Amino acid sequence: MLRSVKETFGYDILATDGAIGSVHDFLFDDSTWVLRYLVVDTGEWLPGRLVLLSPVALGQPQWEGRVLPVSLSREQVRNSPDIRSDKPVSRQYEADLHRYYAWPVYWGGADMAGPPSVGVPPGLAEQSAEAQAQGGGLQAQAPGDPHLRSSKEVAGYDIQARDGAIGHVDDFIADFEAWVIRYLVVDTRNWLPGKKVLLAPDWVRSITWRNASVAVDVERAQVKGSPEYRPEALTREYEATLYDWYGRPRYW
Repeated sequence: MLRSVKETFGYDILATDGAIGSVHDFLFDDSTWVLRYLVVDTGEWLPGRLVLLSPVALGQPQWEGRVLPVSLSREQVRNSPDIRSDKPVSRQYEADLHRYYAWPVYWGGADMAGPPSVGVPPGLAEQSAEAQAQGGGLQAQAPGDPHLRSSKEVAGYDIQARDGAIGHVDDFIADFEAWVIRYLVVDTRNWLPGKKVLLAPDWVRSITWRNASVAVDVERAQVKGSPEYRPEALTREYEATLYDWYGRPRYW
């Protein structure tokens, strides 16, 4: 089922022995659009601390109750590697984190015991299997993953079509079974007041940190005439209409 990423902010994270905080953000890979981590604000339990959790640790989401259970204890989370909110996530930190929890790695699994696909959502399993085939293990490589992006950071980025600006990123729509982003929600209010549209990640050419912008492989006229996005009308029929309008192959 497709859901707004922004709508999940504030969802409670429930460990096996009690609450540990709430969803603060998500980190995604802008080359695959897979959601790599939940950023959890531990609130009053561990004041001033943010922790990263892989979707591998999640149980069945309780959407109506706004709860995401995880198969971890509070003590495990308390003793997990710390992260600085003002620093990029380094590959060394990811290596420490995955080693601590014994999670499969997506950038190379040669040093990780057990098959990477066990208990892993489809989007993550495919990436982990590919990485394992390429090798690389848990050794630190680059100082950070240049493709790892914050959903909160990218929300608000300007969006540039091939022939000009069309608005800004307002939200993301994700498949929380495969843990992959399916759409960017584009707010066109500075160009087409009151209209929001969806664009698929496959149509994104690049994301530029320095300019806080997203370049997409569509034209303004296409966006202007595209089906308007309304959350209550996000059905497979709507998705088919959207892909047909842009003349692009569907993901399903």
